[in-house]
Amino acid sequence: MSTTNTQSLKDNSYKQGKNTQRANQKKTIFLYLKENIATASMVSDATGIPQKSICRYKRDLEKKRLLYEVEKRTCKKTGFKAWYLTTNPELFPPSNQLDIPFNY
Repeated sequence: MSTTNTQSLKDNSYKQGKNTQRANQKKTIFLYLKENIATASMVSDATGIPQKSICRYKRDLEKKRLLYEVEKRTCKKTGFKAWYLTTNPELFPPSNQLDIPFNY
């Protein structure tokens, strides 16, 4: 009779699977928003990724400056005001950072 505990192996594979799924979902959102300007609800509808997950990934991508809110207007899916999002750098708003030359 074996007394080997296989529970830890199952837990690790489950966590690894969740991490892979998260990475795939984030990549799917990123690529979708590179080609489309959409609200989180519209992205959810188009990709099948739950809106709560999209909001979490949105925050992560914003912190990395890979996603920006373009404009706030009525969402085509919900009918409520919402931010339209993009990951296309050509559509990012101009930076408010000052360009200070450091040549003295």
